[in-house]
Amino acid sequence: MISPVRKMFDEIAARYDFLNHTLSCFQDILWRRSCCREIKRMNPGKRLLDLCGGTGDFAATYEKFNGKPDVAVLGDFSYGMLKGAAGKKTVASPVQLDAMKMPFGDASFDVILNGFGMRNLPDAEGGLRESARVLSPGGYLQVLEFFSPRGVFNKFFYKRLAPLFIPVLGAFFSKRDAYEYLVNSVLRFLPVDDFVAMAESNGFELVHVKPCFFGVAFRVLLRRRA
Repeated sequence: MISPVRKMFDEIAARYDFLNHTLSCFQDILWRRSCCREIKRMNPGKRLLDLCGGTGDFAATYEKFNGKPDVAVLGDFSYGMLKGAAGKKTVASPVQLDAMKMPFGDASFDVILNGFGMRNLPDAEGGLRESARVLSPGGYLQVLEFFSPRGVFNKFFYKRLAPLFIPVLGAFFSKRDAYEYLVNSVLRFLPVDDFVAMAESNGFELVHVKPCFFGVAFRVLLRRRA
């Protein structure tokens, strides 16, 4: 049986990229580029997994800055989203999968990207453990995510502004309930400090945390402990 969240992503796949760029004023493109430049400085290995990768924007950006990996997988639970990757400039092979139980052996990848996917997992801690399992020792997990707001600006944005305009735009271009889900999923998710602490308890060490647009989103770079 298809979960309601997976069904929702299948239904909005055709407009997903357009609305992501529009709602973020195209900042999401810059955030992905910053993530990929940061990983390049770490001199990572050549095996890439774009986890919860949707239509493949993160994988395509990674290849632009880091070259083509020897192994590249675009993994997502939504077949509709993976279909949206057709035509993207990425060599990553699309694989429909469960991020909580991936069909890969231990230490299969050197880099995992996760863009706006952690908060959609049924259990973020389980997702971190599974990501640590398939990462090589010393490998990197780059998370780009909207975390539960704690600062004054972020609380105002997510509790006052976002519930007003994000579902309205979603209703106009796609599905209102999907974009109501987006806002609510942020409010229900962990604060970034709690997420980092959870990662450190599940096989990772923190490289850095960097806010995007005054903390509307965060780039969290983690290294798999050897």
